[in-house]
Amino acid sequence: MFFRKLLFTFIFNSCLFLFLIIGIQNSASKNKVNLLIDETVNLPISFIVGASFLSGSILGSLLTINSDN
Repeated sequence: MFFRKLLFTFIFNSCLFLFLIIGIQNSASKNKVNLLIDETVNLPISFIVGASFLSGSILGSLLTINSDN
């Protein structure tokens, strides 16, 4: 059961990441992200939003996998 949930999470988020990369091909608006130490390079805003959504999806699904035990 654990392996199946982990595999589903990996496949689902990989597909979302693929759609994200395809979707931002012609994105013109770019911005920097201010981290605690430094700034990142200029990234499309849609990539920043999509990457934060994907990281939240991965972390949320891993938390629910651990809480089932």
